[in-house]
Amino acid sequence: MVDPWFEDEYINRLLVPGFEAIRESWISDAASFRAGHAEANINLKYGPSDRQALDIFWPGTNRASPIAMFIHGGYWQALDKDWFSHLASGFNAHGIALALPSYDLCPNVSLGTVVEQVRSAAIYLMATFRRDLYATGHSAGGHLAAMLLATDWAARVAPGKVFGGYAISGLFDLVPLTQTSINGALGLSIDEARALSPLLAPKPPALLRAFAGAREGEEFARQSRSIAETWDGTWGLIADANHFTVINPLTDPESVMMQTIANDILPR
Repeated sequence: MVDPWFEDEYINRLLVPGFEAIRESWISDAASFRAGHAEANINLKYGPSDRQALDIFWPGTNRASPIAMFIHGGYWQALDKDWFSHLASGFNAHGIALALPSYDLCPNVSLGTVVEQVRSAAIYLMATFRRDLYATGHSAGGHLAAMLLATDWAARVAPGKVFGGYAISGLFDLVPLTQTSINGALGLSIDEARALSPLLAPKPPALLRAFAGAREGEEFARQSRSIAETWDGTWGLIADANHFTVINPLTDPESVMMQTIANDILPR
């Protein structure tokens, strides 16, 4: 059953007039960025399905650079990597490569399968480039970034680990979503929502930073605050940002967000 309060909190397009124009700018900016980066690796396959592919944007010709992942949102049922290529600009300016995976979407696959696919993308990067990773993501991608931090990589005999993360407007407690129309495609039971909620997972050794937009609803602030308090991470609000503009600082190497991420990744 849909709860009207949770529906209003989580259906972001209803809260941001003109959100379509913002999303249209993503796809055009991303296409322009890709066109100017012939050195990028495009559509590297990490799994068997068509959407199990990732792009890597390198800082020039440097293939020894640290690698961060950015995992896209869309409530696990929309969008793909091609909308977000331009977010690599802030990372590349700091000498960091950015890998952007796509994944299969609900309801074609379960949310548990999506989580496993993103873990497979991380293992592919670890094995191919022989280095640990830093995970970032937006909205549903923030959830997936947190799930990477919560993964026991040693138990999976992975050739590396995810050593830190920055989740933007992430979703860490999935139980409220079972009371929204979002769950129509996800089909989560309460037990499944709990099992896939990072908030209820053991605290990982890696540091998670969780930030939401100051112009988002109460629930997104609660989500970030709760995971930070539970995992001993950090959290805060991005001034003047709504759910769609909150990722803009990733394109600015001088932004507080991007400088914080660079400080987490780069060796001192």
